[in-house]
Parts: sequence; structure tokens; C-alpha cells
Amino acid sequence: MTILSTIGWLLLALAAVGCGYALAASVIVLRFFAGKPEATPSGTGVTILKPLHGTEPHLAGNLATFLEQDHRGPIQLLCGVQRADDPAIAAVEALRTRFPAARIDLIVDPATHGGNRKIANLINMERAIAHDIVVLSDSDMVVPRDYLTTLLGALDQPRVGVVTCLYRGRGDAGFWSRLGAMGLSYRFLPDATFATMVGQLGGACMGSTIAMRRKTLAEIGGFARFADVLADDHAIGQAVRAHGLATAVPPLLLTHASDEVDFRSLWRHELRWAATVRGVTPSLAYAGSVVTLPFPLALLGALIHPAAGIAMALIALVVRIVAASIVDTVADAVTGPKWLLPARDFLSLAIFVASYGARSVDWRGMRLTMEEDGRIAAETESSRR
Repeated sequence: MTILSTIGWLLLALAAVGCGYALAASVIVLRFFAGKPEATPSGTGVTILKPLHGTEPHLAGNLATFLEQDHRGPIQLLCGVQRADDPAIAAVEALRTRFPAARIDLIVDPATHGGNRKIANLINMERAIAHDIVVLSDSDMVVPRDYLTTLLGALDQPRVGVVTCLYRGRGDAGFWSRLGAMGLSYRFLPDATFATMVGQLGGACMGSTIAMRRKTLAEIGGFARFADVLADDHAIGQAVRAHGLATAVPPLLLTHASDEVDFRSLWRHELRWAATVRGVTPSLAYAGSVVTLPFPLALLGALIHPAAGIAMALIALVVRIVAASIVDTVADAVTGPKWLLPARDFLSLAIFVASYGARSVDWRGMRLTMEEDGRIAAETESSRR
């Protein structure tokens, strides 16, 4: 058997493993989100931190879901920007008009702290936190009415120090954002749910939600500790875990409002995300994640073993469609058309390969150089020459 033939059979074997994994992950998604416990609304005060930068298609509406809660206690929606002319301010003002009785605070502070602009924004906002429960959530998240009730219930469990949440995608800006959302719903969500159920999440948090007590935030060094960390969400979870506390992931599905308007913005966003994941994942585990793309692996194998490869590709495509349909059923919403799954998977494969060569990433108008230990530094004009 030649080396080329061996490579072909290896690709087909990986595709077969990927098909089995996709079906197993789909079953786990069904089971995980079927176990949602009943939670009783409490009167605890909650501060929701929203670091903002620029506008998004439905920013005001997305933020509004954090105020439209069954929660009985006071809610402080604390928003932060770093420029007085940031378009996101208009969304905050619209929110104040819509919810005149709500406490909606806005911090405008240009101070920078390290290479991570989101963390710099949070550092500037930290002094204005009003309540003992702190919930950090990215600006593009959408939540159900029982969001805060579920978070508080999970945070009250013994030894739980932080709560994070899984999410699906929703394309808000046309074709490319829909393609990006499909990657979240049909690849990220099953993978993250599988990791959660088998205990491989490792205490990591996600930007969708990081809920903790203010005391815990202080004990891990506040946001300043993560000023130069690219994977800040992951690092916060690890810091809490280092204090002997656990990360809870309740069976609550949130929505990420993807807003990529063209291929370039989608590529940059996903390459940054993939490079971030690669930086915090063991090398073998990250390399092994390629099995979650059985369809393109099977087609590549078909270039060497046509008959077996085409048969495996057809099987993989059917499996991908079934798995995506299960996610849509759990979410009670269709993220994207199934005929786009092949294109989505080949884009994911291209991002996976490109992530190995990524030494810098684009983020919010800045070019960030990736350094050792997951740290970042903003490139200067002189460093680019």
C-alpha cells in the first residue's frame, strides 16, 4: 500500500469517526437541554456588564432582553464605551427611552489597560458595579426571560463560583452572518455541549455569560488581571477554578446575534476565534477536532479512493443534516439552510488549517500579536515595519 493510499484511507477513517461523533453529540444536545430545572425568581440585586464597541443590527433589542426578565430583584444594566462618539451610545439612549424605570448606566472612559480592549472597557466599568451578583455578557447575546433566574439558581449550588452558558447562532446581517451563525449552531454548540457533559470543559467560561459574586471577582484579582489575555473568558473561568470553585453550565440556550456583513469580516472573526481556541487547547486535542468535519474529510479521501470516498461523503452529509436538524429542534429555530452545510464545513476546515499559521489577529480595529501563555500585545506602527 502506497503512502498516498494510506493517507486516503486515514481520511476516510477520520470521516467515519466524525460521523459517529456527530450522532453522539446530537443525542447529548437533546438530553442536555431536556433537563432544564424549575427555578424560582429571587429578589437578589444583579449588575449586568455590557462592554460595547460600535453598532450592531439589533443592538438595542438584544440588550433589551436582559431587562425583560422574570427576576424580582433590582437589575443594573451597566454599559461601557471608550469613545464619546461610539454609535453604541445611541442604542443605550434608545433603551433608556423604552425602559424609563430601569437602571441603565453608561460609562464613557477612553482609558486603556493592556492589549485587550474589552477588558480595558470592563476595568473602566468595574467601579460602577452596584450589586453583589455580577453578570458579564457580550453585546451580541440574546437571552430568554428566565435567564437571571436560572443563573442565580445555578450560582447558589454548593462550591459553584461562576456560571456560563451555551449558545446557538442567529445571522442578523445577511448571507455571511447566516453562514457564521451556522458554524455556531451546527459545530460549536454540539462540541461545547459534548465537552460539558463529559467533563472536558475544564472550568472554562464563554463570553455569552460569566456570572459570579462580586467577592469572587475581587478574589481573582478583578478584570485588571486579564488586561493582556486574548482568551479572557477562558482565563476568568480558570482563575475561579484555581480558587477551588466550580463552573456551572445550566441547560439554558442563549442566542448569539452574528453580524458579519462580508466574507472578509467573517474570516477575520472566525480566524481570531480559532486561534484563541488553539491557544488554550492541548495540541493533540485541537488537532483531533478535525474529525468534527466528516464531510470535507470524506471528499478529500474520495480524491484518492473515489468509490469509498463518495459513499462516505454521502453518509457524512446525511449525518450532518440530521445533526443540524436536531439542533434546530432544540433551539426551536432554523439557523440556516441545510444545503449550505457543505460550504460551511469547508470554510471551517480552511479556518482550522489557517489557525496554525495565525500569529496575530484583528480585533475591534486593532492588530494584536499573540505571545506566549495566551497573552497579546497591540501592534504599533513601528512593529509593522
